[in-house]
Amino acid sequence: MRRLAVLSLHTSPLAQPGTGDGGGMNVYVRELSAALARSGATCDVFTRSWAPDLPPVVEVEPGLRVHHVAAGPLAPVAKEALPAVVEEFTAAVLDRMTGPGHLALGDEDGGPFTSIHANYWLSGLAGHVIKHELDLPLVCTFHTLDRVKAESVPEEVEADMPHRRAEAEASIIDCSDAVLASCSVEAEQISSLYNAEPDRIRIVPPGVDHAFFGPGHRPQARRALGLPLDGRLLLFVGRIQPLKCADAAVRTLAELTGSGRAPYRVVVVGGPSGPHGESSLRQLHQLSEQLGVSSLVHFVEPQPHELLSSYYRAADVCLVPSRSESFGLVALEAAACGTPVVAAAVGGLTTLVDDGSTGFLVEDPTPARYAAAVSAIFDQPLQAERFSTAAVLLARRYTWRAAAQALLDLHDELVSGRLVECG
Repeated sequence: MRRLAVLSLHTSPLAQPGTGDGGGMNVYVRELSAALARSGATCDVFTRSWAPDLPPVVEVEPGLRVHHVAAGPLAPVAKEALPAVVEEFTAAVLDRMTGPGHLALGDEDGGPFTSIHANYWLSGLAGHVIKHELDLPLVCTFHTLDRVKAESVPEEVEADMPHRRAEAEASIIDCSDAVLASCSVEAEQISSLYNAEPDRIRIVPPGVDHAFFGPGHRPQARRALGLPLDGRLLLFVGRIQPLKCADAAVRTLAELTGSGRAPYRVVVVGGPSGPHGESSLRQLHQLSEQLGVSSLVHFVEPQPHELLSSYYRAADVCLVPSRSESFGLVALEAAACGTPVVAAAVGGLTTLVDDGSTGFLVEDPTPARYAAAVSAIFDQPLQAERFSTAAVLLARRYTWRAAAQALLDLHDELVSGRLVECG
């Protein structure tokens, strides 16, 4: 019987993506764990409890439970302060995993744990300890890497510097029995920046829920969302922070509006995140006013994940101008809905956008370049429809079921082998 302890210390798979520290990782942990459960594995997800009224355990679906673990105050804690609660979190998870009267490692609970899957470096610190305490294989998914962020958003890395995040990541990688990368680009970054052994890096792309994210009737989607039916609509989905570059969407809109082209609008779906989130949101509103496009920018609070599909279907183009992306779930979900993507040529986005076929990759991230790419989608009759069809076909390659099967195959390989020893 396969039973995975899934660690997600700093953000819960039950939390709303798009605000605070919730984003693509929330979706990844929930969807992958659900797919594993539907494939016959048992998944217990451990996350830090952030409120006093949270139940200790939430039965999400058969084979999938989320455990709220007390570590630090029962209140939201800035991610930058969470290293201080890792030790407490680790001890509490170990107690839940092994203590009598808690998970009781009997058959009725799925049997004994057989592996650990840690998400993000904070969970990796906990997973490192738990691996040695229980003699279990450790698999890590980092989602973002400090040394990659240092090259693209140094202002966000500063908050992590006192905790020596990069050194912690290197130590976790050194002890992990496998490190998951979402694409070949991330695999190369892990290998080159952290000297990881290539044979312990496994590429397991995330998926998309095609039951929710699929093509639809654009005017109907706009009517359902109360958006104008006329003109072309650009969409930005993501947390409001410097890394995601929501300002690029507003600047691109201004470039398009000032060129005499067909009327455009932009919808920004997301909330402030990180130490610069609130100031980034204020600056975004100010920027739209300064550029004279405030009436054409629609700000929308973070939406339940499955409802985002209506926004993707309502849009003519999805902009993903991030300065760094290990994968880019937004680009994949947009493609699944048949919406062409114009994205920065960084990280995993280079594997999700077929340049000139499903959208465009922008090497020089200026408003003029983004505007030119958006315009090029509509330059020829029927070109936008061809992009849409190609995007849907590309997205069909990615499913959570395939990701779960790849992880289960890896799990079976690791539990029958010898554990990696710390260097």
